[in-house]
Formats: sequence, C-alpha cells, structure tokens
Amino acid sequence: MNFNYSIVRALALLMTGGMLLASCASSPPPCDGPQTKNLDAAIGDVKESLVAGCSAHFEAYYDDLLEIAEGNPKHENKRLFSDFLVWASDEGILSQRQARDYYNRYFNVKFVSLQSDYNNCSHTCPRRGKVMLDMQRELSDKERGLLKVSMDNAGYYRADELYQEVELVLEATCTACSAGQ
Repeated sequence: MNFNYSIVRALALLMTGGMLLASCASSPPPCDGPQTKNLDAAIGDVKESLVAGCSAHFEAYYDDLLEIAEGNPKHENKRLFSDFLVWASDEGILSQRQARDYYNRYFNVKFVSLQSDYNNCSHTCPRRGKVMLDMQRELSDKERGLLKVSMDNAGYYRADELYQEVELVLEATCTACSAGQ
C-alpha cells in the first residue's frame, strides 16, 4: 500500500511540475523598461524587449530612452534615435511613416502635427485652436529632443520661429477667410 501511494504522489508532483513549466512557457514576457542609464545599452535592452513580444510598450520605452538621453545630452543622440527608429521599422514594429514621425516630432524642425495645408479656410480655420495646441505640444517635444537630448539649440530655435510664423499666418488667413464670408 505504501508503494502505490508513493507512485501516485510522484505522479501528482510530476504533473504539477509539468503544469508549472507549461504556464511559464506561455506567460507573457516581463516587458520591463531599460535598467541602465547608458543610452546605447538601454537601446539594446529595449530592442530585446520589443523582439520578445513587448511591442505594445513601444511608446513607454521611447519615453524611457528620451529620459536616459536627457541625463547625458549630446548631438550624437540624434543619430542613436534615428538608428533605433530605422531598426524598429525594419523589424516591423513601426511603419516607415511612424518611425519618421517619431523622429521628426522630437528631432526635426518640421512639424508633424501640421500635415495638411494650413492656408485652407474651410479645413484649418474651424480647427485653428486644436492645430495650434497640437503644434504647441509638439514644440514641447522638440524642446525635449532638440535641446535636452541632443543639445541642438539652433534647431530648437528654428522650430520655435516656425511655430510663431505659422501662428501669424493662421491668424491672418483665418481673419481674411472670415472677412470674405
């Protein structure tokens, strides 16, 4: 009788162990953010997590990488972010357009949020407040990317000038549009 009980107990332990192993194999990856303050190493950590199935966390990872780069700002950081975004596009994590938009939003004077013709009375004037708010938010992101991450003062000040120019053009365009109605 002792022998049968031992066999049953051993089988139960094996089954329990097998179920635990199976649950570990099917559990999602941990999707932790980068654990280092070195931007190159952090990008490597993020790439590993993205390849392991954590692509839904891309935006949070990107923000983590920006924060790490702010701790050691240098012009080279622009290239590191560009290379990372090209990699993400090549891996199918982002489309080419998404990768380009991420880069431009933070590291280019060009405004991603102003994709349509802002001289259009019927399209832009009714949403002028939203257009300017979106551009203001993007200018904040450009401040982060251009000034705080890559120390590109000239680029940021050019983006700020463009923002102010668009604001003036929109004001004049919408005033003219409303006068013509």
